[in-house]
Amino acid sequence: MLKPLVAIVGRPNVGKSTLFNRLTGGRIAIVEDTPGVTRDRLYRDAEWENRIFTVIDTGGIETGKNDKMIERIKIQAQIAIEEADVILFVIDGRTGITVEDQEISLMLRKTKKNVILVVNKIEDYSDPTTMYEFYSLGLGEPNYISAAHGMNTGDLLDNVVEKLPKNDEEIIDPDIIMLAVAGRPNVGKSSLVNTILGKERVIVSDVAGTTRDAIDTKFMRNSQEYVIIDTAGMRRRGKIYDNTERYSVIRSLRAIDRSDVVLLVMDAKDGITEQDKKVIGYAHEQGKGCILVINKWDLIEKDDKTLHNFEKKVRKELLFLQYAPIIFVSAVTKQRTDKILEIVDYVAEQQSNRVSTSALNQVITEATQLNPPPSDKGKRLKILYTTQVGIKPPTFILFVNEPEIMHFSYKRYLENKIRDSFGFEGTPIRLVARKKSE
Repeated sequence: MLKPLVAIVGRPNVGKSTLFNRLTGGRIAIVEDTPGVTRDRLYRDAEWENRIFTVIDTGGIETGKNDKMIERIKIQAQIAIEEADVILFVIDGRTGITVEDQEISLMLRKTKKNVILVVNKIEDYSDPTTMYEFYSLGLGEPNYISAAHGMNTGDLLDNVVEKLPKNDEEIIDPDIIMLAVAGRPNVGKSSLVNTILGKERVIVSDVAGTTRDAIDTKFMRNSQEYVIIDTAGMRRRGKIYDNTERYSVIRSLRAIDRSDVVLLVMDAKDGITEQDKKVIGYAHEQGKGCILVINKWDLIEKDDKTLHNFEKKVRKELLFLQYAPIIFVSAVTKQRTDKILEIVDYVAEQQSNRVSTSALNQVITEATQLNPPPSDKGKRLKILYTTQVGIKPPTFILFVNEPEIMHFSYKRYLENKIRDSFGFEGTPIRLVARKKSE
């Protein structure tokens, strides 16, 4: 399902990041920080009133007293306009309306998007006349909040949820593999998509995707049906994304939400970047199958250790993604590109793998005997029973006596033992500790 997107926009120092952390922190956060996954995020999922949505912190719209000021405003605002279902336009209630605020509001008023005016840093409501000026921006009734203190943020979330689009799910045949091709601009995604499709493929149809202006391509290979979700350009109008690489992350998130398997395409010359970590970290957290595709391998000077050393470096950078296959390809020379769909098929199979309860408990019992569970304050963790409760991703419930004693490192140990016995290559697996009385 494609989660709605809520973008936070505004000039610097109005409290956007504070609001981002407030909306997605504490009791409403549904994404845990997994060790090894980058915490320097532009995005995080949140839940309010049983609605799940993704919040994007767009950073400050930098302006200056030069001819490029308006253009920068347009670029930043247009990105939010293009992608978001709801836009939170944040201004500083203490300083009042600035010229930059007026320019941004002008851009937003011209859209048909749901724009919520957020007047931040308001802690004193004793003189309501000081708040009237914000109506002049023409964006409806302002939402007066203090992101730092959490004042009125619940009311703001109520307003956000009210404006989210209907929670309609796509009806997708479970036998079709939804394949997202993600990665930074200019790493060769378009060439790779064209190579994967190829003349030998039977193109079933080009259908309008859920993501705006995207084209999903449905095709067949060896009786297996696929839909490839191309984030390479999304058939976008204009060139604003070419100059704003940071925001290609947003497009990738929306494609990942709809996928089963994600191909993260990286440039062999650049190696893995922080943006790559953000995108693949999101795919990992969302439980998607993950395959790392190192493109432009033909441009690298190599010896007999180059491939091994490159893979070792990637594994070190992505400690949380040890399960993901890595393939080195060249979309130009077609080197190893014919192997990509074979790996996709295998990962999709692993995502749907189910193991018997008896075999699973035998593995867990042997693991606890080899390395006994941890103890805390005189209490020792006891794993009483384990069962698989879901696929895509494979999910396991560990019924234990004291869930709070289940340390992350021991959970990772059990995960590795499960993988050693049953595979699950290419897919994250989830272990959930739940209390059960003996």
